[in-house]
Amino acid sequence: MIIEYGTKELTRDFGPLTFGDAIESHRKCEEISQRDFAKMLGISAQSLCDIEKGRKIPTVTRAAKIANQINEPEKTWIRLALQDMLRKGNLNYTVSIA
Repeated sequence: MIIEYGTKELTRDFGPLTFGDAIESHRKCEEISQRDFAKMLGISAQSLCDIEKGRKIPTVTRAAKIANQINEPEKTWIRLALQDMLRKGNLNYTVSIA
């Protein structure tokens, strides 16, 4: 029997994926310290910590820049940042970028 476990199930079990969760996960998978990763992104370690903990949400422009710096698709990271902004504003919308 094959059990499918996708984003719907992840969201159900752990809550929505945030930009901060994704960037922290990426950093840890690459085995890079917060300080070194922040330096690579051209931001302070405190700013990176704030992003990872959800205290700050990057702008769309910053999200795209980060995506390019880590060689990831811009659309994914922009969508995460926009979705976080909507959640923060208690707006129940889902971002879909074509």
